Amino acid sequence: QVQLVESGGGLVQAGGSLRLSCAASGRTLSSYAVGWFRQAPGKEREFVAAISWGGGSKYYADSVKGRFTISRNNAKNTVYLQVISLKPEDTAVYYCAADANRIGSHTPYDYWGQGTQVTVSS
Repeated sequence: QVQLVESGGGLVQAGGSLRLSCAASGRTLSSYAVGWFRQAPGKEREFVAAISWGGGSKYYADSVKGRFTISRNNAKNTVYLQVISLKPEDTAVYYCAADANRIGSHTPYDYWGQGTQVTVSS
């Protein structure tokens, strides 16, 4: 099994930026495709971005294209989500998830972190 821990969230003003991290332990993260999701209060969880095992393929939700960048450093067992030009509607708990065999916006990822709160003030 792999354990995931997100960090890097916080309170920022609109237009600001953050770098979220998803650190893995227990198994090497290179064995997993990783996705980022978010859930705002009163809303369903939604897909944000995903990255393939070696980092060669990346996928984004239309709402974040051009503002969010997913990357990974397998040597550090960490996946990142760089977020810029933040908007109040980006406010949510951000989760990372990992799956050994599948990748995508609708993949039922096997492993999930506990989430990190991102709050964007207007």
